[in-house]
Amino acid sequence: MSIILQALVFFLIFLSTVLVVGIPVILASPGQWERLKNPIYGSAAAWSALVIIIGVFNSFVR
Repeated sequence: MSIILQALVFFLIFLSTVLVVGIPVILASPGQWERLKNPIYGSAAAWSALVIIIGVFNSFVR
């Protein structure tokens, strides 16, 4: 079970890094926000869901 938790945390760290680097680049590029708005919102929703899933899953792992 702890391997699953470690994989979820790794994916959270990876997604966080991608978002921290990607969002400022997208916002600085002219016209990219309108084109990539939905994938950014989807990624932010996935990040939020992943934080909640890790929190719930962590309560079952000792």
